[in-house]
Amino acid sequence: MAEASEFSRRKLIAMVGAAAGSAAAYQVMTSLGFAEESPYRGPIRLDGDPKGASVLVLGAGLAGMTAALELHRAGYRVQILEYNTRAGGRNWSLRGGDTYTELGGATQRCEFDAGLYLNPGPWRIPYHHHGVLDYCRRLGVALEPFIQLNHNAFVHSTRGFGGKPQRIRTVKTDFDGATAELLAKATRKGALDAQVSKEDQEILIEALRSLGGLDKDLAYRAGPDSSEFRGYAHDPGGGLSARPVDGEPMALHDILTSRLWRGLQNFLLYEFQTTMFQPVGGMGRIGEAFARALPPDTIRYGAKVTEIAQDAHGVTATYQDLAQGGAVRQAHADWCVCALPLTVLSQIPTQVGPKMKAAIDAVPYASSVKIGLQFKRRFWEEDEHIFGGISYTDLPIRQIAYPATGYNAGGKGVLLGAYTWNGPNSYEFTAMSPAERVRRAVAYGSQIHPQYNTEFETGIAVAWHRVPFTLGCAGDWTDEARAQHYDNLCAIDGRIMLAGEHASYIPAWQEGAILSALDAVTRLHKRVLAA
Repeated sequence: MAEASEFSRRKLIAMVGAAAGSAAAYQVMTSLGFAEESPYRGPIRLDGDPKGASVLVLGAGLAGMTAALELHRAGYRVQILEYNTRAGGRNWSLRGGDTYTELGGATQRCEFDAGLYLNPGPWRIPYHHHGVLDYCRRLGVALEPFIQLNHNAFVHSTRGFGGKPQRIRTVKTDFDGATAELLAKATRKGALDAQVSKEDQEILIEALRSLGGLDKDLAYRAGPDSSEFRGYAHDPGGGLSARPVDGEPMALHDILTSRLWRGLQNFLLYEFQTTMFQPVGGMGRIGEAFARALPPDTIRYGAKVTEIAQDAHGVTATYQDLAQGGAVRQAHADWCVCALPLTVLSQIPTQVGPKMKAAIDAVPYASSVKIGLQFKRRFWEEDEHIFGGISYTDLPIRQIAYPATGYNAGGKGVLLGAYTWNGPNSYEFTAMSPAERVRRAVAYGSQIHPQYNTEFETGIAVAWHRVPFTLGCAGDWTDEARAQHYDNLCAIDGRIMLAGEHASYIPAWQEGAILSALDAVTRLHKRVLAA
């Protein structure tokens, strides 16, 4: 990925956050334009009579269905063409009994037990994604907390601590405590005299002692001060065994050289800070709710668009009717909102001007792989007391996420056994067969949770570059590409305009898809009224 990409800038923010804390990370995010809440401020109003104008929407993902729903409410005649036999696009949950065929022909049947699922695409909603949250409220999609940060989950390095996973709580506390001690002692020795007033230095030392778990000598070491943050070697109890035993902090050198601090970035970033949410029963509940809110027969499923043409009077989409053996059909409307992924659209003959065509061709898509694993019992809760949250590792699986629902109920459970994002790990997993992806995820995960070897039952793997309806995970803009092509991508070209997360500054998030659709239909409505 290009060094100037937005995802690379995320890494910069993460490094600042891990080293200097969330306040410093937020300051950097503000300067880079990330730390701004969604501009969504409530339902849009499309006032004025469209006088029976029709709109063809291509794609029943969240962008397409948002556009269709708002246009329908404004009085337009709307039809959606959708490749899949379901609504939602990347808003998708795989459940027991579902089948999925990827490019190359490999077909998987999900064998999860009832009530268990994998979200192959989006799986969490930040509190500041106001658009998604508002549509969930208006459409009756029940939400529950998504646990991004669990202090009792693990960070793991194959090179540190003999490959033994370490609790996030102890790594974060020991890192913060050691750096607080260094800064406090440097301040006491006058190293900050040129930058900080004497009064502020005393307040700073007080803050470091309080927040870093330092003792009266400004030392971070085993004792009651550090144990209040990192926990105990033996927890306080009752009776004769009640006396707590303080834990011995890790050496700063060991934390630094193990690179475990890298895992701390994943809850410092603005996009991942609490509170986060998930729909009860799977992310796919949102797509299902949008589909129910549209009039019957608005969405034509199994429609593979093969050509898009326009003239002065309207737009015509040619498509294959997959439910009828690929019969070629056409749909016509006065206007078109195209919410197809750019990876797909770039391969379809589309009658737009050279600027929009260049923009469509300019944006590659990020690679991502997710693997869901079902186990006979929720050993992460029963054995290791991990209730929700995410463990991070330098193994190729990168993450293990624990279900944020059904706590302490016993029975079976599904872990997100791998989540890769771009880079060699994603490409390597994508090249494997689905069965091999699952096998590798179990083998790697057993280095963190040995229970994998006896408790694993079944799994399913989705590699997004092999997903037929997207050919990739999300638009992967660079700053240079945005400067040259973004405005052209979002412009109205004759009677066609685009929508989707790729037409936003929030790539890879559902909020970006919704906001792009609202912007598109607002501008389209003005054009229709003016015409």
